[in-house]
Parts: sequence; C-alpha cells; structure tokens
Amino acid sequence: MYAPTKTDNYPTQTSIDQAKVEQILAHHNPNYISPTLPNPHSPTSPTSPQTPQTPHSRPQRNEAKLNKQSHINFLARLLIQGFPDRYTSQDASQPWLIFWIVQGLSLLGVGLDAGNKQKIINTLLACQSPLGGFGGGPGQAPHLLTTYAAVCTLAIVGRPGPQGGWDQIDRKKLYAFFLSLKQPDGSTLVSPHSEVDVRGTYCLLVTSTLLDILTPPLSASTPSFIASCQTYEGGFASASQPYYSPYFKVRNESTLMSDPRPPLGEAHGGYTFCAVASWVMLAPLRPPSNPSSPPNPASNPQTSPSPRPEYPTSQFTPSQEEGPKINTRSLVRWLTSLQGSPLELGAFRGRTNKLVDGCYSWWVGGCFGVLEGLGIDGANFSHYSHSKAHASGGQGGQGEGEGKSEEDEWADDDDALFNKRALQEYILYAAQAPTGGLRDKPPKHADSYHTLYNLSGLSNAQHRVHPSAEVTELLEKNWVDTPPPSPASAPTSTPPSPPSKTEETEETFERPDIYLSKLPSESYEAWNARRKRIWMAASAWSEDESEGSVAYVGGSDNRVNASHPLFNLTITHSRGMLNHFYGQSFVVPS
Repeated sequence: MYAPTKTDNYPTQTSIDQAKVEQILAHHNPNYISPTLPNPHSPTSPTSPQTPQTPHSRPQRNEAKLNKQSHINFLARLLIQGFPDRYTSQDASQPWLIFWIVQGLSLLGVGLDAGNKQKIINTLLACQSPLGGFGGGPGQAPHLLTTYAAVCTLAIVGRPGPQGGWDQIDRKKLYAFFLSLKQPDGSTLVSPHSEVDVRGTYCLLVTSTLLDILTPPLSASTPSFIASCQTYEGGFASASQPYYSPYFKVRNESTLMSDPRPPLGEAHGGYTFCAVASWVMLAPLRPPSNPSSPPNPASNPQTSPSPRPEYPTSQFTPSQEEGPKINTRSLVRWLTSLQGSPLELGAFRGRTNKLVDGCYSWWVGGCFGVLEGLGIDGANFSHYSHSKAHASGGQGGQGEGEGKSEEDEWADDDDALFNKRALQEYILYAAQAPTGGLRDKPPKHADSYHTLYNLSGLSNAQHRVHPSAEVTELLEKNWVDTPPPSPASAPTSTPPSPPSKTEETEETFERPDIYLSKLPSESYEAWNARRKRIWMAASAWSEDESEGSVAYVGGSDNRVNASHPLFNLTITHSRGMLNHFYGQSFVVPS
C-alpha cells in the first residue's frame, strides 16, 4: 500500500513535489495495491478476482520488458526525420543530439548503414572549427563539450582513411585549442572567454585519451583542481575558487596561492561523474617509480584497498603517497545515499533532497563502474573504508572509526555498492514512454538525452565492466612502439601536408601527425612508454561475464550492450579508435 514519506507536518514545495512523484511512481510499481480497495490477488481478500476495478484504482500491470523496437523506432525517427520544433533551443548542441541517438542505438545493438554513417561524418566535420575543436553547429565557436560529443560520435560511425572522419580531425589545432583553455590552477575553460567547469575537464581528457594527445602539459595541476571540487558531502561541485590573479602575473610572481580552494556550489551527480572519471583517466600520467614493475597496493592493507584478486588496481590508481587526494569513503557514502527508496522504485537523484530522474541512472549509477578503476567495489569497500578512510582522500568526510552505523555492515549478494535490480526495475517500469523512447519520470515525454542515459544506466546495472588483469597482460605483450622518424621525414614545426585527394586510398592514407603528442624534451622511449600506459589503461576495461556478474531483470531479452565506464562508448568502439590513433593493431579476443 502506498504511504508517502513523512514530512513532520511541515510541508514545503519540495516535500509536496516529492509526494506527487511518489504517488505517480507507486502506480508504476507492479506490486502496487490501491489504498482504497482490497487486493483481489490476495487469498485472504473478501473480494473475488472478478470484482470490478476502476482504471484509477489499479492501473494495468506493467511488465519488466524493455521495448527495444519502440525505442529503436523513436531514435531512428529523430535521426531520419529530424527533431521537432521544440528542439530549436538545442541548435548549439547538434553533435550532442547526434551522439545521444547513435550511442543509444549502439547500446540497443543497432548499427547504421554506410550512407547514414557518411551523412553523420560530414555533418560533424562541418562543425569542426578552424581554431581547433568542434562547435555546436557549422560556423559556431568551438567548445569542449561539443568536441567530446563529436569525437565520440566519430568513434561510433567513423573509420580511418579518406572521408572516414577519424583522419580528418585536425589534432594539431585541437591540441593547441586544448592548451589555450588550460588555467594556472589545473582547471580548463569550456570555451574561449567562458567559465571553468569540471565537465570541460572530463571532455578534454576523454577526447585527448582517444586521440593520443594526452600530455603532461594538458594534465598539469588537474588532480589538484579535481580534488578541490569535492564538497563536505563527498560528491563534487562544478568548480572551485581559483585563487590566482593576473595581478601576480604582471609582477612576474607566482600566479597561484596556497590558500584553501573551497568548492563553488553543492555536490552534483553529473559533476561527480566527470570528476571521478577524470581522476581515473589521469592515473597513467602519474606512474610509479618503476613502471615495469608497479607496486601492488594490495600488499599493504593498512594504506590501500583490498582488491578482488582477478585484477590489479595499482596500474589504474593515482599515487596514494604524494599529491592531491580525494576522500573515497565520503564519495561512496554520498553516491549510495542518492539511490531512491522503494517508493521511488530505486531510481537515482542528482543532488541531496532532489527528485529522482532517469538520466542519473548513468551520471550517478555509472560512477560505481568508474570506481572499479580505483579498485573500489562492494567486495572490498568495507575493508578499505574501515582500514584507512583517507588512503586516497583528504577533503571532508570522517576519519577512521567515526560515523559507523548499521549501514556500514550492509552487504548485497552480488557485491554491488548499489541496488542494481531496483535501478533496472525503475527503468523498465517507469522510465519507458508508451510511444517509444525513455524519459526523466512519468508522465514526462521521452527525449533523446534521457533515452541514452537511461539505457546507459541499464547497461551499467546489467554488466560489470572493470580493468582486467588478463587483458592488461595481453595489451602489454602486444604493444608496438612507434619508431622514430627517418631523417628524411623527421617532424618539423609544420607537419607535412596529407596526400592529395587523387593520391588518397584506404590502403595508403597515413596520418602525418603521428608524433604530435611527443614533447620536445621527451625521448622516443619515454614518449612510447607514456602512450603505452594511457592506451593500456583505456583499453583494459572489459566485461566480466562470470557467473553472478551479469543480471538481467525480466530476462536476457532485456539485455543491452556493455558500455565503457569512462567514455560511455561500447568497448568495441572505444578500442577501435584507440588502436588507430596509437598505431596499434592488436584486437583483444572476445
């Protein structure tokens, strides 16, 4: 029977909205029983199953079925026929609109034909700015967020060679564009003369990782910026107080102050996902003193988590001895607190005391997949958090032995840190719109944004994707160094022009900027070693198909493809683009 959350008889607009959502979601719960009529399915009910019911007293029972064809039709209609007029406000987000469609189709197991792929490639390349990066549409200023959307879409529909999209990305200008946005405190502007936002940091790191342009100058001081965005709750805000001033720069003094840098704003699920994923992607640029034999944090349980035995965490975890730190215990506590109650069908909210929203199935639920890159999951977190709460954290949260409660002893059968079954049920019962597509919550309309991120959250709840020790070993053995250029073709300040269109073929087209990410002071050995670490860390994420790691509510017909926790691309699409730009040909066996 439905009973709303108690309000202590002091209603507010927030509590009123919360009660409305709970009542609506109660009608989408298959176990919902009307508070005014007996349950006709109960053997003790005085009413027979034939007792008339009104539509409002007991809605038709929902099925735990993913209406794949309806969602495919919804996305295909947007792709082929275009978006309705109400999307006019999204004119500066055209790469995003395309990404939400094609990645949604990828998760549903649908590929596009060559003709539609080429149309998408041409559309995205028309958004490439002569200044570097991609804008929200043709002729628009470049922006980090639309650059991420464009490059990730090209990872799905693009290919090497002429007109394939990949080799038409101007990586040299893109790298210069990224450097121009870099700020002294490690943050980045999202576009020229714009604001700092940790989402921009994430988009820059994803793009530079995929395209082999992630360098120490791009990542300088970024861990400090990310750590400064963590709030007292454990989640992350969009930015922090910068504490640098042009005044000091004019006097040729240090532009950075050592004062504390408080976060600007409250913890938010979207910012937190971007911050934690960025933290994980930076790990390869902070290698141990002996990269060939990294120390295993599991060897010292007093200072590090106790990871699952099947994969090492040291290759993916930033140094815990030096540099900035984040408080992972308070982070996990905050993330788990955002999953709704049974009244909310287990959906996630994006901030404390806010309404649940289907898109946070990914932005919050997806954080638990990212935490695998830090060696944190339900199997080891209890030991990790109780042994040393600040092993990889320093701002906010409680110290060892503080704040323990019954919740600290909670454990789930599948070792997950959140209720995967409940999240799948919310998506299947409440987030699917009757006409196709997925939505924030009923009775709202479906849109491409919520369709993708509900499906991404469903994927994360169905699959466990983690850095695999076995795959890491294969990648280590099969990496091929890029040799130095011959004297006749040594790189200059201006890279050679690509072949003319009459000379280009799929077989002979070569990238002239293969050495773009090499620093002038860096040896070729050090350059290859750095690229190898980045490529391995990004490519080692693999789906765990062992018993108990895969769970489909409603049966295997509801399965969607697994998604890379860092990029929100399928593993195949991620590795395909990574291999091309890092000059590798090894394909991880399935």
